Amino acid sequence: MAKTKAKTRQAEPDEDFGLVSPMESTGSPVRTISGKVYRDELARLHAELVKMQEWIHARGLKLLILFEGRDAAGKGGAIKTITLPLNPRYARVVALPAPSDRERSQWYFQRYVAHLPTAGEMVLFDRSWYNRAGVERVMGFCTDEEYQEFMRSCPEFERMLVRSGITLVKYWFSVSDEEQERRFRARLEDPTKRWKLSPMDLQSRSRWVEYSMAKDEMFAHTDIKQAPWYVVDGDDKKRARLNVIRHLLSLIPYEDLTPEPIVLPPRQRDSGYVRPPITDQTFVPEVY
Repeated sequence: MAKTKAKTRQAEPDEDFGLVSPMESTGSPVRTISGKVYRDELARLHAELVKMQEWIHARGLKLLILFEGRDAAGKGGAIKTITLPLNPRYARVVALPAPSDRERSQWYFQRYVAHLPTAGEMVLFDRSWYNRAGVERVMGFCTDEEYQEFMRSCPEFERMLVRSGITLVKYWFSVSDEEQERRFRARLEDPTKRWKLSPMDLQSRSRWVEYSMAKDEMFAHTDIKQAPWYVVDGDDKKRARLNVIRHLLSLIPYEDLTPEPIVLPPRQRDSGYVRPPITDQTFVPEVY
């Protein structure tokens, strides 16, 4: 019989996070967090995420989380951090490529609908239908008529999702101009991260103001009561990840369904089993 305990949802004050505040050249404090405190807090939050996922699965809930924001603002890292402890059977990440010719002829939201969560599932969109309000608008990949129709229909589409029983959470990751440039340069210098820097990312640098205006217009139309935008300060990746997880946990009124401790049964006794010769098997070379 599973035991159910009420979840504690009170947030600790910042002093308990071990935050330190080095001074920028401007004299303004920049809050950061030590590695040990980050790891300890992340371990605690990961345990809570597992409890939340168990609750969602047991109760047949549907959780949909959209991650949008500036390039190099930390969306991908936040998604990886959230999904790391979760059961992949009930938590999916959706990162769709550019639409095919067939998909371009469909209703705009159609290809996204196919990936919506079913009962007991969490789905995390690494960018979503808001491509139309951002990159498609700025880069001219859609017409003015298509853009205006998106702005009209998107709020109604999201209200419909919420009415259907989906919990919709929308995060916008913000990053300063200086920090974005630092991360872009780091990607250029690191061959393992160079794939993260696409031609579209470079365009976002040269069209910073246009993207800012597109984001403001998007918020004006789609920051609705049923599905508000939550802005994440992404300049410090560690703090951003912790803040997002804590905030996400606060939105889902879950309870702890952790079962009673499991007793490991004894291994079956050997009753004459003979292993095949080692020479009959092919092993991975032990280089290390």
